[in-house]
Amino acid sequence: MFDINGGEFLIIVVLALVLIGPERLPQYAAQLARLVKRVKSFAADAKDKVSDELGPELADVDWTKLDPRQYDPRRIVRDALLDDGPLLGGARPAGATAVAAVPAAAAAAGSAAGGPGGPAPFDPEAT
Repeated sequence: MFDINGGEFLIIVVLALVLIGPERLPQYAAQLARLVKRVKSFAADAKDKVSDELGPELADVDWTKLDPRQYDPRRIVRDALLDDGPLLGGARPAGATAVAAVPAAAAAAGSAAGGPGGPAPFDPEAT
């Protein structure tokens, strides 16, 4: 939890002995133990209250599916791009329709743009 290795723990113990002193160290250790027990009981009580409030629906939730560590953005994008799902109604993909419509719209706009009062010229390279 705190990512403390053995050497760091030894330094903390030595500092505690020097700063607190060997006479008062057992008292502070007992106080720390009581504090840890209170925090654990508080967390257990909070967990019980949440499960009582949410009822049996909480037990049905599959928490492994909601774990954010399982998501890989590269896999999600790859799956989305390579998804070969069925097209609805036999329609073309949206990209193909848009590409086919651009030259036709450009030709229509080019012929009609010559006269006053006609539609504005169309630039297929503009965004």
